[in-house]
Amino acid sequence: MRSIWMLTVALCAMLAVNSAHAADRATKDEAVAMVKKAVAYIKGTGAEKAYTEITDRKGQFVDRDLYIVVYRLDGHVLAHGGNAKLVGQDLADSQDVDGVYYVRDRMTLAKASPTFWQDYKFADPTTKKIEPKTTYCEVLSGTAVCGGIYKAP
Repeated sequence: MRSIWMLTVALCAMLAVNSAHAADRATKDEAVAMVKKAVAYIKGTGAEKAYTEITDRKGQFVDRDLYIVVYRLDGHVLAHGGNAKLVGQDLADSQDVDGVYYVRDRMTLAKASPTFWQDYKFADPTTKKIEPKTTYCEVLSGTAVCGGIYKAP
């Protein structure tokens, strides 16, 4: 009987940890809402001011593991809420751990559709681990405004 009780307690603890971890992760709906908010902000304030705000890690476009990135359609980063050091860099040749040219692929998708989702692997800023990620993007005036979520492996 004691073994069953201990197993039940352990199972409940595991579920609580998984639920807490899930609450720390953004959802697809939150990613879409954040991208739409960023697009509206860029339109309303102008690109220069908006890109500064988007790149601010303590700003309104960073929430847990969700942040906004804006690319020119050639792969140059215009704003990056996850890593300000990437602003101005050409990431077209960036590959994930599986060899996927995720930025190049993103630019191809942006030229074909005004909105899209894309899957690849990337370092989660909260866990620092490479994890599956899906990113939602909207095309705006020669740019792709994107926000991604991490999916538990």
